[in-house]
Amino acid sequence: MIFFIYLQTHSVTATSIVSGIYLVVTASLGIWFGSLVDHNKKKTVMILSGVISLIIYIAGFVMYLSFPAETWKNPTSVTLWIFVLLLLIGVIAGNIRSIAVPTLVTILIPEDDRAKANGLVGTAFGIAFLICSAISGLLVGAGGMYYVLILGIAMMILSVVHMWFLPIPEKEIVHLEHQPKVDLRGTYAVVVAIPGLLALILFSTINNFLGGAFMGLMDAYGLSLVSVEVWGGLFAVISCGFIVGGLVISKYGLGKNPLVAMFAANIIIWIISAVFTIQPSIILLAVGMFIYISVVPFIEAAEQTILQKVVPHERQGRVFGFAHSVEQSASPLTTFLIGPIAETFFIPFMTTGAGVGLIGGWFGTGMDRGIALVFTVTGIIGLILTVIAMNTKYYKMLSDRYMHGESEALPVPELA
Repeated sequence: MIFFIYLQTHSVTATSIVSGIYLVVTASLGIWFGSLVDHNKKKTVMILSGVISLIIYIAGFVMYLSFPAETWKNPTSVTLWIFVLLLLIGVIAGNIRSIAVPTLVTILIPEDDRAKANGLVGTAFGIAFLICSAISGLLVGAGGMYYVLILGIAMMILSVVHMWFLPIPEKEIVHLEHQPKVDLRGTYAVVVAIPGLLALILFSTINNFLGGAFMGLMDAYGLSLVSVEVWGGLFAVISCGFIVGGLVISKYGLGKNPLVAMFAANIIIWIISAVFTIQPSIILLAVGMFIYISVVPFIEAAEQTILQKVVPHERQGRVFGFAHSVEQSASPLTTFLIGPIAETFFIPFMTTGAGVGLIGGWFGTGMDRGIALVFTVTGIIGLILTVIAMNTKYYKMLSDRYMHGESEALPVPELA
């Protein structure tokens, strides 16, 4: 949808707003989604999630056919934003599945093999991302959202049918008396009771705050270098990094301490972020993005593996949802602001401002170099914060809990 919005409106601000809306709603609903996962059969909520997405995609398809093409070219069109919000709801409903999957890993996979299983989960998501990236640019270029929505509807039908016939052994869901369904206070109590866990979530939150710059501007930067068809195909190849990273984890795991793997991965991605747009080269961008995306599964698998061990299973859906909400809460701020900031400061700075004389001789000048400067600055900040975080006492505490402590029973009131 970002491809479609940018190509129709040519507005960086519009694409940032779309990304920001997605992240705001995602952050708001994480704990509620986690409660659904904890209080119901995982298979049931995953099927329900698919059905909701399917219905919304069908409604979006009907809406898309009901209005002329000119409707989608105006970034101030009310109809355009209703269409965007409708499709975003369908996408966000799929987040229930994302929360349910790691809890299923806890149920189905022995503790020693969970890191590798999380790697396979990352590979599965990578394959889906690859397929989406491979054809999204081509489909948008060929027919706007028409073919995209047809494919989305078809895939959701296949997904729901597949889940319906897939056997998943689950124990009976225990509903404790006097227990609120969402239970934010109890979930927070569990998080703070585990040494270093809140610090881990806050670290991921800061990463997402910085990462919001990439979500808001990467497509705009890529499309400034190549056509939408080339960018879509190239991003499909780059997306193979998710599969590569996931397969490496599934083969070798994350080592004895997933925290070490997580920090090493963060150092790599921030170094890459600081240099992969340092010159206006699609080759440099592609290589940097491939390495970046190959390393991301290590960060996600490490956090999941840690939570699966230190958090009691009956609370994992809500803790995963809580972590998802808190971590995603930072990205909307960056994503909403980064487009306007880029257009009002960084782009002018590298087009007609002081940046032309200061670094323009080797960094380059123009709109695309203004966007590139955002990535470089973000990478430097992220690297500094990662080095600081890995030397704090909180991560040593969490590391010790993971290495030497089991998923200890927490006080009954906190699990109520």
